[in-house]
Amino acid sequence: MKKLLLIATLLVSQFCFAQKRFENEIKAFEKSDSLSMPAPKQILLVGSSSLRLWATYKEDLAGYSVINRGFGGSVMSDANEYFERIVSKYQPKYILVYEGDNDIASGKSPETVFEDFKIFVEKVKKQIPKATVAYIAIRPSIARVKIVEQQRKANQLIEAYCKSEKKLHFIDIQKHFYLPNGELMQDIFVADKLHLNQKGYQIWTAAIRKYLAKHVK
Repeated sequence: MKKLLLIATLLVSQFCFAQKRFENEIKAFEKSDSLSMPAPKQILLVGSSSLRLWATYKEDLAGYSVINRGFGGSVMSDANEYFERIVSKYQPKYILVYEGDNDIASGKSPETVFEDFKIFVEKVKKQIPKATVAYIAIRPSIARVKIVEQQRKANQLIEAYCKSEKKLHFIDIQKHFYLPNGELMQDIFVADKLHLNQKGYQIWTAAIRKYLAKHVK
């Protein structure tokens, strides 16, 4: 009995820690919304640091109305946890999701990333049924080259799922970060060898704009 209580306490503590971990960032979004609430039916970016650090997203996606709710270090289950506070409240027309990179790096399996993404999609179906969801493929990096096969597996699972469902799309950006000989580009990252530099974001932007040009009317 004591062992069960200890396990339960640890699980509750971990859950509370996950909530507190991003609470300040989520509250900052809410404060910004209280000053100027974004209009509905925009494009919503939600996910981890590749979105949060995309400082030029407004210029890069000029011509589109975009809300960026990237919060660094997050995983797919965090996007689910804060869904009502950073997704459904905006009633977006399109949702571009970038999660999974940190999931795999923290030891989660491709299958877990896939299942968590399906939970996200079910939330969209229930709360924003007219919205279209596009999953931005997990991209490679020098820092995480050892898990690239797991990244690819997660991408494959999610891509197949997106092809089987209406209002679901897959943006395959992963392939664009490799040279013709199959080697990962070395000059597209900042010093940490994980996050993108300006050249990296140019590649990222080109793939996303190609998707938007095809699907966003």
